[in-house]
Amino acid sequence: MADNSKFRVSNPIHFLALGFGSGLLKPAPGTWGTLSALPIYALLAVTLSVSLQSYLLIVVIGFVLGVFLCGKTARDVGEHDHSAIVWDEIVGFLITMIAIEVSLANVVIGFVLFRFFDIVKPWPIRVIDKRVHGGFGIMIDDVVAGMFALIILHLVQPLLGFS
Repeated sequence: MADNSKFRVSNPIHFLALGFGSGLLKPAPGTWGTLSALPIYALLAVTLSVSLQSYLLIVVIGFVLGVFLCGKTARDVGEHDHSAIVWDEIVGFLITMIAIEVSLANVVIGFVLFRFFDIVKPWPIRVIDKRVHGGFGIMIDDVVAGMFALIILHLVQPLLGFS
């Protein structure tokens, strides 16, 4: 079982890497981390109604920031890609929802698809997860999982009668 005692939620870097603390929740910290992305998505897509260009810029900034946050936090606790580090899930879910019409059904389907690809890690996600290390390694497998989920979500929209 992963040791959470080395994390310091009072440290802003750890706090963000832990998905605002959600990565410390049990069981399934990755699922809790993905759930912590929902208010961020709602803020961007519903409350602020940001443009696609702004949304993409925020996702890129989230990725770059995540490379630093996740890498630093992993070094601090002495464990690569500790299960409580979930900033990567937040960015992965935001990628899943790029240019998807805002609806409860789309959010649920996007959530399920992202969690599926993040947990199952089909090729090439599994290879990336095993071979790429550091903050970039922690982030990139979830980026690819988010891209897989994004593609599937865009493909199923017409089949389900969604926009």
